[in-house]
Amino acid sequence: MPTTRISARVSAISESATLAVDAKAKALKAAGRPVIGFGAGEPDFPTPGYIVEAAQKAAAEPRFHKYTPAAGLPELRQAIADKTARDSGLVVTADQVLVTNGGKHAVYQTFATLLDDGDEALLPAPYWTTYPEAIALAGGVPVPVYTDESSGYLASVAALDAACTARTKLLVFVSPSNPTGAVYPPEQVKAIGEWASAKGIWVVTDEIYEHLVYGDATFSSIPVLTPEIADRCVVLNGVAKTYAMTGWRVGWMIGPKDVIKAATNLQSHATSNVANVSQAAALAAVSGDLSAVAVMKEAFDRRRKTMVRMLNEIPGVVCPEPLGAFYAYPSVNGVLGKEIAGTRPQTSSELATLILDEVEVAVVPGEAFGTPGYFRLSYALGDADLEEGVGRIGKLLAGAR
Repeated sequence: MPTTRISARVSAISESATLAVDAKAKALKAAGRPVIGFGAGEPDFPTPGYIVEAAQKAAAEPRFHKYTPAAGLPELRQAIADKTARDSGLVVTADQVLVTNGGKHAVYQTFATLLDDGDEALLPAPYWTTYPEAIALAGGVPVPVYTDESSGYLASVAALDAACTARTKLLVFVSPSNPTGAVYPPEQVKAIGEWASAKGIWVVTDEIYEHLVYGDATFSSIPVLTPEIADRCVVLNGVAKTYAMTGWRVGWMIGPKDVIKAATNLQSHATSNVANVSQAAALAAVSGDLSAVAVMKEAFDRRRKTMVRMLNEIPGVVCPEPLGAFYAYPSVNGVLGKEIAGTRPQTSSELATLILDEVEVAVVPGEAFGTPGYFRLSYALGDADLEEGVGRIGKLLAGAR
């Protein structure tokens, strides 16, 4: 008779560190503390009004009060296919699209559909906290491929090749990256795609930050630059970041028809269709122009430059310039072990706790992303809070000795 109350598979899951930090910061703020949180990975802008209006109209339509196809509203699947061709140049049909309950749902279902027990998934690190958990839940084995600030957090073909084994089933490829903000140049995207094709492995590419690139950086879709991998590639995306719709929970998978059909079968048992009101909102979003993200990008670019400058002014902190998404990923290794406020934090996790306790600023430590010694700070918050928060950190760490 089993004696454990919780299954081993679920017991092994760690809480999302980013959500935990954000929840703690919000709880302290609700209690009246002047906490500034850099943990949340979501735009601080409201969802554009025309999208909200589409949802309000949909809520009054009786057809949306009932079940709809598990794979998504047909008109939304077609609109996503059209949007993908418009924005990245990848031409797909509607039956290659599966609408999911947010990007995380797309991530999990992709791994559950592709991985068998013991299959290895190459995972460049730093990585988003959910990837290794979802891989493990699907029975796979995450294989980190470590990068650092010296390479701009970009994984080389040589490093990927060194980590590849006979058990390697897929590569997780993310550009722009969460948590680092790294953006792979087109020639490197193409080289990685050609390498994956030659190895015969799958590529799962998360393109959720496709429109958030800055300066001279450009977004490149790996199945567009290397079309030979299209039959072994799944593209993940959603409305959350581009349209400030994190709470609406609409993402999608794009892939070969047999993969999408299998994932749809899984979803038909797991959740059925995504909430129809949210699908209607997503339809308005992907069918519209990109003016909303242009406004956000201008603010993010300004904040990005301010944050990087202020972080690099702190002794012992090194922050490469992020070229995409809305995160900075500074190294704090030069601070660890020094005396700060009467203590000597030895890890980035300990330092993050000290910063929250001493100056009431919440950051996510690098342990959450597979690379201790770093912080992730989101610059998707107001300019004044950003400067105040990084300023508090700077004053605290200035006394390190």
